[in-house]
Formats: sequence, structure tokens, C-alpha cells
Amino acid sequence: MFPTSGARCDIQMTQSPSSLSASVGDRVTITCRASQGIGNYLAWYQQKPGETPKLLIYAASSLQSGIPSRFSGSGSGTDYTLTISSLQPEDFATYYCQQERSDSSSPKVKNMESNV
Repeated sequence: MFPTSGARCDIQMTQSPSSLSASVGDRVTITCRASQGIGNYLAWYQQKPGETPKLLIYAASSLQSGIPSRFSGSGSGTDYTLTISSLQPEDFATYYCQQERSDSSSPKVKNMESNV
């Protein structure tokens, strides 16, 4: 059954891996797949225990001011990637992707996380 015109559909965000074992200096790649195209409206966040999420990447590939250049984002349509070129001790955290648009007309997004 397909949604009729004007119907809202939840966008499922599938992130992988859900957890990974990595060492300082490693190159780390996390992927995020949306169940439908989100037009590069994709952000990546880092969260550490007891802290609020920190924006790393917006518009799929734009580095937020103050974020080290070892973080990079790529992708389009439904498939996106966050790469940490050389993992540092302070990078051990939870990472998640999020559709950027949160206005009332945009679909609801269900998130998953990746623990490094």
C-alpha cells in the first residue's frame, strides 16, 4: 500500500555499525541510510555521557565551525558517511545522524546511534 497525496511517512534512518572497536589513530567510518531521499539535509552529531549533542557536520558535508578537520561527511540522496580520519582519545563517543529539517511539514525521523 502506498501513501496517498499529503500523507506523512516516517523516514527510517539506518546507521551502521551500531558499535565498533577502534584505537587511537584509526580511520573510522560510520554510515547512515535514509529510507527515502532527504536532499542532503543530513547532520552528524557527537554526544558524550552527560553532555548535550555537538553538531559536527551539516548539509551532509559542511564542517561546523570549531570542529577539527579530521571529521568529514559525504553522501547524497539516501546514503551518507561520517569519517574520522585519525581517531583521537577525545573522539570516543556516540555518533548519530539526523535529518536537519525539523519544520512541521517535514517527516518525522527515527534515529539510531553508533558507539565508538
